[in-house]
Formats: sequence, C-alpha cells, structure tokens
Amino acid sequence: MTRAESQGECRAADARSRHRTHQLHNSRDLSPVNASPALRTYLDFEKPILELESKVAELKALQTEGKGPQIADEIAKLEQKAKAALVDTYARLTPWQKTLVARHPERPHALDFVNGLIEDFTPLAGDRYFAEDEAIVGGIGKFRNKSVVVLGHEKGSDTEQRIKHNFGMARPEGYRKAVRLMELADRFGLPIITFVDTPGAYPGIGAEERGQAEAIARSTECCLKLGVPIVAVIVGEGGSGGAIAIATANRILMLEHAIYSVISPEGAASIIWRDSNKKEEAATNMKITAQDLDQLGVIDAIVKEPTGGAHRDRESVIISTGNAIARMLSEFEGKSPDDIRAQRHERFLSIGR
Repeated sequence: MTRAESQGECRAADARSRHRTHQLHNSRDLSPVNASPALRTYLDFEKPILELESKVAELKALQTEGKGPQIADEIAKLEQKAKAALVDTYARLTPWQKTLVARHPERPHALDFVNGLIEDFTPLAGDRYFAEDEAIVGGIGKFRNKSVVVLGHEKGSDTEQRIKHNFGMARPEGYRKAVRLMELADRFGLPIITFVDTPGAYPGIGAEERGQAEAIARSTECCLKLGVPIVAVIVGEGGSGGAIAIATANRILMLEHAIYSVISPEGAASIIWRDSNKKEEAATNMKITAQDLDQLGVIDAIVKEPTGGAHRDRESVIISTGNAIARMLSEFEGKSPDDIRAQRHERFLSIGR
C-alpha cells in the first residue's frame, strides 16, 4: 500500500468513526463541550472555570432574550478568559487532580468506545460456570474492517447503569468471561482490544468465595499465553489486579488524564500513613499518571485528551483513541503467534530493568 493510499484509508476510518459516534448521540451525548454549566459536573479545582462559564451562560441568555444586544464584546472577553483558565488549569494538574479527572462521571466509558469504534458489535455474555457479570462487557465486532474481540470494564453513566455494571468492579465470573472471549479470539486468530476503567476487582464476600484471586490470576495467565496481539487502553482508572487481568497486553495506551496503580491513593495513604487525608501525597509518590508511567516504560503511548479532559469532548477522544489503537495493531501484522507471545513476555519481564 502506498503512503497516499494509507493516508486515504486513515481519513476514511476517521469518517466512519465520526459517523459511528454521531449515531450514539440519541442515547448519550458524546460532545458536551457546549453544554450549560448547570448541566455539567465540575470538580473542586474547576470552580474558577465554573464561575466564568456560568457568567457567559447568563449573558448569552440575556442576549437571546433581546435584552442585551450590546454585550457581545463582554461575552467574547469572558469566553476567552474561561478558555485561558481551562488551559492553564489542565496544563498543571497534580497527580491527585488527575485522579479526580480520571474518575469524572461524564468521562467516556468502555461502551462509548465500543459503540464509537466497533462496527457490527455482537455482545457475548456469561462465563459458562456461574453467571453473567456486566461489570465487564465484551464481544466480537469489526475495527476498521478487521474482525476483533473487544473487552472492557463498564462503569455506567447514571445511577441505574452504575448499579447494573457494579461501578466497573468485576466479580470472578467477569474475569472468567474475559478468559472465554480471549480464548475464542486466539482460536480464530482475532486481535483483542481492551478498555480498562475500574477502581479494582469487586471485594465482596461472595466474590472471594467464588475465587476472585484465582479468576484474576487465570485471566492474567491467559493474556500471556495468547498468540494474537492485544492492545489495552486505560481510559479512566486502572486499579490493581482488576485492571491487570485484561491489560497484560502487547501494547498499553493511556488517556492523558487516566491513572494506573496497584492501589488507590486513598488506600495507599491509609496503609502507609494511617491517614486517608494524605491521599494527595500518596498520589504523587505512587507515580500513577500517564506521564510518569510513560517515563518508567510501563505504558507505550499517551492518547492526548481535549483541553479540559475527555468528558468535554468524548467524540474527539474516541476518534484519537481509535487512531492510536490502529497504529499499535499494525505493528503486529504478519507476525507469527510465537513472535507475538514472545514480545508480550519480554515487555513485562523488562519493566524495572
């Protein structure tokens, strides 16, 4: 394929991705960038931005009602000031502030990425042992005209959905379902894409009784054995073994403001300092941000987010993520199962050397 043909295919894929994401707007708005401040969720450190954007909204309402045609200049000045405040705030986020952004309730979740990037998606359910766990969603579909198996933690976008998906905290049956789908992918030679977004595996008594630790270990082991390429994308929180179970991949991507850690900052602060209020210090010392982990060689690439975080323009970040996944998968075209497996083993063995 020539360079021009390759660029043309990439542009066509972008257009298809945009079409797919626009199809979702009836069920969940992916582009809340222009939403009223009253309808958005602002984090504590975003209060100055909230004040400016609220003032802009008030003035625009007056202008619409015809009561203030002369205030256009004031609106433009305030909009510029709000944009500058947003850029400045997000250019110097602390690790703890990034943790809050990674947990933002309006951030795109696994199903947003699946619906925006995967065509002809057919969900598959159940672990064939105990039950269906909707904290992990998965199935078969086409990513840029190539068949793939997709897995992801789904947190849900409202109260009802969050309860249904158990806030993205998978039970043993979720990880056993993941193993079933990954083995299916290996059998048919299909690449695997995973979207990681979980505070950790579910710690309930029932989950422990059904072998939570064994299920996580088995899923991690399965990842290492597969002869097909795996690309994992940490889109929000990558919490502990619950994340690693579907992120033991050939290539690991992180969204710019996502986090990836062995324990939450609050949990680490409670254990190390016996004081959960030390969470900000813990977040800094744990090196949980995409930037820290990129420097340490734990991840392979960072997907840039729109200014203000992925929740301000979900459609844009979904398309950028799709392009990054495509680049990573292309690196394994023509490689044998043994080579793919060996690369994955070496990738993890080399961490910390």
